[in-house]
Amino acid sequence: MKIAIIGTGYVGLVSGTCFSEFGHEVICIDKDKDKISRLQSGQIPIYEPGLQSLVQKNVQEQRLAFDTDLGKGVPWADTVFIAVGTPSSRRGDGYADLSYIYEAAREIAQFLTGYTLVVNKSTVPVGTARQIARIIRETNANADFDIASNPEFLREGAAINDFMRPDRVVIGVENERAAGVLKDIYKPLYLIETPIVQADIETAELIKYAANAFLAVKISYINEMAALCENLGADVIKLAKSIGLDGRIGSKFLHPGPGYGGSCFPKDTLALVRMAQEQGAGARIVEAAVEVNSAQKARMIKKIRDALGGSETGKVIGVLGLTFKPETDDMRDAPSLTILPALLEKGASIKAHDPQGMKEAALYLPAGIEYKENPYQVCEGADVLILMTEWNQYRALDFERIKSLMKKAVFVDLRNVYEPGDMKELGFTYSGVGRS
Repeated sequence: MKIAIIGTGYVGLVSGTCFSEFGHEVICIDKDKDKISRLQSGQIPIYEPGLQSLVQKNVQEQRLAFDTDLGKGVPWADTVFIAVGTPSSRRGDGYADLSYIYEAAREIAQFLTGYTLVVNKSTVPVGTARQIARIIRETNANADFDIASNPEFLREGAAINDFMRPDRVVIGVENERAAGVLKDIYKPLYLIETPIVQADIETAELIKYAANAFLAVKISYINEMAALCENLGADVIKLAKSIGLDGRIGSKFLHPGPGYGGSCFPKDTLALVRMAQEQGAGARIVEAAVEVNSAQKARMIKKIRDALGGSETGKVIGVLGLTFKPETDDMRDAPSLTILPALLEKGASIKAHDPQGMKEAALYLPAGIEYKENPYQVCEGADVLILMTEWNQYRALDFERIKSLMKKAVFVDLRNVYEPGDMKELGFTYSGVGRS
């Protein structure tokens, strides 16, 4: 199968690379000439474990290519995937910005020749695929095409495995011809008996939002339980383990912390709330999850302030981890973007380390933060050490060394990586999330 991917962001680049690993011929197209030039020279613009070697392998085997020319890729392709960004609207109203989607549709339409399946892979509100089809028909009345929805369910940091061994593949189609094309594309997954969920287009579009919102609700729920545990002197870790052993609940996404972030949950929950409001249906549980997530970040600021004796003014804060989760350099809606500026504003000095995210962090965070080359440098002269993101290299730190470097042995563990009793034995004042 010949596949063109429009957009070489996270979804487009991972999807295109994995499709080529399936054995398809793939061309990834993007307007960003600098990005395409870097990809053509073997430079990967994002950090995702395993992606660079997979890109290099498939480029060498001539199944994967990168270009800026839609006129070259679209007429050649049997299937065109749209994988451009759908950020929250700049108006701040929670609606998804679909301008990139509609622009891509207009440009694709100009180059359609012969039957082509146009597949939207970006996360979009229900009804967007129909609008893409309308735009294509208005731009090119002679176009022979079908429209489909094929949402992605990739976790940053585990995207390659998620694509190659997914829990399910969702295809939203209008007819069996379109379904047949997508089933052929995903045929390698039949060997591992991956469920292929075929639905109408509207249901497929909604599935992605519903899945992400449900996971966001689980995170906000356990964070509320963590706050309750702190007030009652209970332990949220044992609570989460116990309820997670119930097969009806499950253990995933029951890990308390500073709140969810990243490129999906924040914008997708807001977009789902707006869609529900427009339809008069309401999404009160999701609304509550959004509110809890915002409040959780404020709680973390207070937790750090309390650990500093009630004021951060003039204090030195060491921070381990800046990205919203480990194994990615993504800073979008990371809790650190809310927590650290609030501490800076009140007169704190901040030194930070992240294995992959410091370059991105410097673009998002205000000036004044010192970025250090290793975790121990952030501890020098610090009044408190904060574990913000649970990278593996932070799970076996030398706390005797850290204690000797710090001004005060105070540790705020926002990911509950360490045991309170162990830290107390080491002479640290310890504060976790939901732990007495």
